[in-house]
Amino acid sequence: MEDLWRLSATDVAAAIKSKKVSARQVAEAALARLDAVNPAINAVVDHRPEDVLAQAALIDTAIARNEAVGPLAGVPVTVKVNIDQAGYANTNGLNLQRDNIARENSPVIDNLRKSGAVILGRTNCPAVSYRWFTTNLVHGDTKNPRDPSITPGGSSGGAGSAVAAGIGHIAHGTDIAGSIRYPAYACGVHGLRPTTGRVAARNASVAEWRFAPQCSAVSGPLARTIGDLRIALAAMSGPDVRDTWWVPAPLEGPPMPKRVAMCVRPDGLETVAEVEAAVRDAGKRLERAGWTVEEVEVPPLREAADLQTKLWLGDSYETQLELAEREGDPGALACLRGNRSKVFPFDGDAFSKALVRRAPIARAWLQFLETYPVVLMPVCAELPFPDHLDRKDDASFARVWRAQLPQIAIPFMQLPALTVTTGLVGRVPVGVQLVAGRFREDLCLLAGEAIEAGGTPSSPVDPVH
Repeated sequence: MEDLWRLSATDVAAAIKSKKVSARQVAEAALARLDAVNPAINAVVDHRPEDVLAQAALIDTAIARNEAVGPLAGVPVTVKVNIDQAGYANTNGLNLQRDNIARENSPVIDNLRKSGAVILGRTNCPAVSYRWFTTNLVHGDTKNPRDPSITPGGSSGGAGSAVAAGIGHIAHGTDIAGSIRYPAYACGVHGLRPTTGRVAARNASVAEWRFAPQCSAVSGPLARTIGDLRIALAAMSGPDVRDTWWVPAPLEGPPMPKRVAMCVRPDGLETVAEVEAAVRDAGKRLERAGWTVEEVEVPPLREAADLQTKLWLGDSYETQLELAEREGDPGALACLRGNRSKVFPFDGDAFSKALVRRAPIARAWLQFLETYPVVLMPVCAELPFPDHLDRKDDASFARVWRAQLPQIAIPFMQLPALTVTTGLVGRVPVGVQLVAGRFREDLCLLAGEAIEAGGTPSSPVDPVH
């Protein structure tokens, strides 16, 4: 079979299980693709071919013995460089952590391996995973394979770039304010932010997370097909008591009406014409697939986004700033200094008030989602930004944060959300965001499949120079 790296994860796993190809053949194809295209995009910043082939050998041995293998049997998967993988450095894009070698796996790695996945390599992120752009002082600059002049997204920019370029069939990312959804949007693939508590995660190599990451940062998959997101979520959501937020929730919930609330300008978002057209086109695709789509206003997002930013960056702000200053990373410093007036000082009283406000805001959303089980809206107010726009000047920094409102707000309510790529404007990707109730990723995926089926499927691209 030629070009194994082009296949979906679902097809690769089926071919390996049926012995049409071996896991080693698939691994070799993945490594060859990585060697061919990664130098142009710098998506994968750490990989060890001998380790990849050893993992594949274990899968082939298990199949030869007719032993059970998981849903991702032999599928090459990349993981973000900010999670623990035993024997590898969890840098989180920091020179200060380049020697931070993990002694044990994160639950994410363990659950992927239990599912049969082959960990292909570790993907780049900005310093401290702060930005929607991906560069740092330890691993360098990641490029968007579709257009190097635009951001690959962030903070899981390496993940989005890798899967778009055919390096691995699934990519792991993390998301506290859009870090899965935006790279998927920018690179023209799909990305799922699961509900808080769906995917167990824990990094023993670093200090315990502050409150905001604990209650709103999640791990989740990026892939070129919605079907691959579905099997990736099943693999990643296995139990692990190391994550005290993990919830044993079923992957499929009770049937709900196929009713969608479409909102083109949620909470006054200044949506550009190209993004509005993508949202309306997705609405039409859903209608053709039998969904009822109503254009309505959604509950507030702006206050949720402001409070999420305060919890994320305001809690221990001075400690975060001191770390960024020691690292000397311009992007991390721009993020913290640019938000200082919005998040600092953040004392115990401000912390309490933020949590008190969280209840009615989340309640309003949960009640709304009882009437409209799925919300369709923009991922971002604009098409993917020119690379490093947030560092151009103060006005550009403010523009970026203003446009990202739909991404920043959702984690505050601990809701799942899915980016579905829908097409290109020239060679620049565009897509939409779907939101559902807690632990109803199945509804996001169901609607996402209808949107995907109504357009041209995403396929791997050779990097554009």
